[in-house]
Amino acid sequence: MSVPNRMTVEILETPKLKDPSLICGLPGSGYVGKLAVDHLIEELKGIPFASIFSSSFPPQVLIQSDGTADLMKNVLYYCKGKSHDLILLSGDAQPVTPESEYDMAEEITKICEKMGVKTIYTLAAYITGTFSKTQKVYGTSTSQRIIKEFPKYGIHTMSNGSITGMNGLIIGVGKRKGITGVCLLGETSGYVVDAKASKAVLETLAKMLDLKLDLTGIAKKAQDTEQLVKTIEEQMGQRTGAESLPMTHQDKKLGYIS
Repeated sequence: MSVPNRMTVEILETPKLKDPSLICGLPGSGYVGKLAVDHLIEELKGIPFASIFSSSFPPQVLIQSDGTADLMKNVLYYCKGKSHDLILLSGDAQPVTPESEYDMAEEITKICEKMGVKTIYTLAAYITGTFSKTQKVYGTSTSQRIIKEFPKYGIHTMSNGSITGMNGLIIGVGKRKGITGVCLLGETSGYVVDAKASKAVLETLAKMLDLKLDLTGIAKKAQDTEQLVKTIEEQMGQRTGAESLPMTHQDKKLGYIS
């Protein structure tokens, strides 16, 4: 007998927050967004207040650092700030069907409405299919006002393409509820777990939200990414000093997150 798609939200507490914004980073290409948000959770001492379970997550349990097993889930954390507070969303997986992705986006934005969130930031990957020496940060928003501010933060405005998965869907669903959405995408090849792209996105987000962050931890992971890329390039027999792997004409048109 098939099991219907079910989603359960377990609320541990309902914190009282001051002008909160939501920052999302769910698993996707290069784990760009997830690495970035997980760093924020650690750095800002995020406190978990809600867990989202779904039968549309992959059918498995994850082994925790203490040896215990738990169902896959997405978790919401809150962090208190001086002028405004933050809600951080991280998780083990994204839903595997379009219907369940929409359901989860609706549930997340419903929580945002209840907690007074006016802006949602999602952190994701801009896939190029090439290894670059420096990572650019691309962006889109549901607000023209915010897009006009992108240049002062060094953000390259997207003018085509699409953002697939929850990191894109959440801001689209939020727009219909009157919540402003911003998606920041770190340039990545799409071939490796890319902490360099995560670091670039975090640096940009910190400027936008005036956050004081210690990026030492993510910087060390970025060095590991650089070493891995160097090894891959050597194995592929690239010429010394080559800037990147060659892209096909189709690759150049991609510009999406998956």
